[in-house]
Amino acid sequence: MRVSDPEAPSLALKECLVEVVTLERTLTELDHVRLLNLLRRDAQGDGSAAHLRAIEDVLDASAVVPSREVAPDVVTMYSQILLQDSQTGERNTLTLCYPADAEPAAGFVSVLSPVGSAVLGLQVGSLARWRTPSGDEKAAEVLAILFQPESSGDYAM
Repeated sequence: MRVSDPEAPSLALKECLVEVVTLERTLTELDHVRLLNLLRRDAQGDGSAAHLRAIEDVLDASAVVPSREVAPDVVTMYSQILLQDSQTGERNTLTLCYPADAEPAAGFVSVLSPVGSAVLGLQVGSLARWRTPSGDEKAAEVLAILFQPESSGDYAM
């Protein structure tokens, strides 16, 4: 039977629809590999299940690009960013890092923390949402990227 054949059954619209998935985050290939390795290591250790699930979700829902091709307005590992709290308007600067380098009092926030996994891969202007350890829901806009290693020519940081 040919499609133009008037005897041919018509395809139902629902059979013709294709699901379109929009990836809201972008990760560099290097960040993606390092985070997968971190997950594998923490899955065998004492990593918090909730934190591991959050970063797994980010990895699953991100476009992956070579480090040299990542846009300068994307939050990558070791990016220093300016956030604005959606409720209070308070602005904070943080640097996204791996757990071994985390020093929250100095502004170095682990990618495995709620805010860390919430901002990874977002673009300037995006809204990050996370739940604090006490269960409160928080949201902050990524106002600016003050430093991104890839934009500075550092593709191995």
